[in-house]
Amino acid sequence: MTHNEASVVDEESFSVRRSIQITAPVEKVWRAVAEPQHISRWFGRTELDGVGVGATGTMTFPDYDVIPLRVEEHEEPRRITYRWNNDDALGKLPDSIDESTSTVFTFTLEEVDGGTRLTVVESGFERTSEPRANLESHRTGWDLELDKMVALVEGDA
Repeated sequence: MTHNEASVVDEESFSVRRSIQITAPVEKVWRAVAEPQHISRWFGRTELDGVGVGATGTMTFPDYDVIPLRVEEHEEPRRITYRWNNDDALGKLPDSIDESTSTVFTFTLEEVDGGTRLTVVESGFERTSEPRANLESHRTGWDLELDKMVALVEGDA
């Protein structure tokens, strides 16, 4: 498996960023970050009611609430942005996104020699009840989840 650097927290912009190299073509990495059946293999169980901007659904993790999810931007196969609730919305209606505290994460894919560079940026933590704690939690989460995705995509290559 390709070794990649860890996620980085930017406390000024209240964002988490990670860029990784994947030994697989852009089209394959796109499927891993944009198609629910593939996202479900490495992240949370994902369901969406369609494809493209405005598609809504949920992401479910073991021992955790169902998290509403919405596609905000969709530029196949280069960029996709999702909006999701964070811990501030736990216990609220599972089918609605709390616009006042939700965060967004964007996957950007770039063809590079030997495969794909995938960058994820999650932002909006300044609107959460505990910005610094949420930044750190999501930083470690992106490290864990993206490492699983790299192993899966490269293993299927």
